[in-house]
Amino acid sequence: MNRIVPCLWFDGVAEGAANLYASIFRNASRGRVARYGEAGHDIHGQPAGSVMTVEFALDGYQLLGLNGGPLFRFTPAISFFAMFETAQEVDAAWAALSEGGSVLMPLDAYPWSSRYGWLNDRYGVSWQIALGKRADIGQPIAPALLFVGEQCGRAEEALEHYTAVFPDSRVEGILRHDGSGPDAAGTVMHAQCYLGGETFMLMDSAHPHDFGFSEATSLIVNCDTQDEIDHYWNALSAVPEAEQCGWLKDRFGVSWQIVPRMLPELLIDRDRQKAERTMQALLGMKKLDIAALERAHANG
Repeated sequence: MNRIVPCLWFDGVAEGAANLYASIFRNASRGRVARYGEAGHDIHGQPAGSVMTVEFALDGYQLLGLNGGPLFRFTPAISFFAMFETAQEVDAAWAALSEGGSVLMPLDAYPWSSRYGWLNDRYGVSWQIALGKRADIGQPIAPALLFVGEQCGRAEEALEHYTAVFPDSRVEGILRHDGSGPDAAGTVMHAQCYLGGETFMLMDSAHPHDFGFSEATSLIVNCDTQDEIDHYWNALSAVPEAEQCGWLKDRFGVSWQIVPRMLPELLIDRDRQKAERTMQALLGMKKLDIAALERAHANG
């Protein structure tokens, strides 16, 4: 199970999206569902009892869907590179994800894959679908970060930063721009790295784009101790005004959530008073405090 879990911010359709994705990938499964309570209604505005988060896994790759409202929108700055080993699987995934969506690069033969395409699905989530060997990326799905606009040219800096922050990390390989197009020679055309043993891809693009990184896709780092939370928070947070409820924004504009692994269990406790107290405590925090959350859950 991946420790760094992508969180997808939807406007009330997290369960529908999870069901769509589960229909495409083998060995898909659903996990815990957390629901909104009364706590924090003035902040999140969601009806009590409605679905807050839904956990789901696609071929063992864990994701989280969050119903957060209309505040944020997905962009291709973070896409999900999905590798399939047969043309039939590629075509089926493409057909399902492109229905009601928009194509960024048509499904076709490219130098890096004999069958590849890039699209935004009906919910706006961006996918790169490719034919190839999963062993080449080590997992069925890999987040891909595209550095554009003011962030263009910083992919290698991000590689160095992220691999220094996460243990068990390394850069697997970098393919560089040659300067023949709009991208400066030496900047990152495509890089693959491992963060905490999990595959990520990073790219620079100097082409004109009207988007950047968005809070709609954040990366959850599940932590077992307060020392871990402190480490990742101090290493990654670079925008103080973006800090809230365990969320932060790094120097490149990428959003992260640094959370205790046990937090979902506290928030879905059948004793709703305990769950409500935990949520109320969480809403008052920036960096999360495990001991304070446990105290709130136990006795307020």
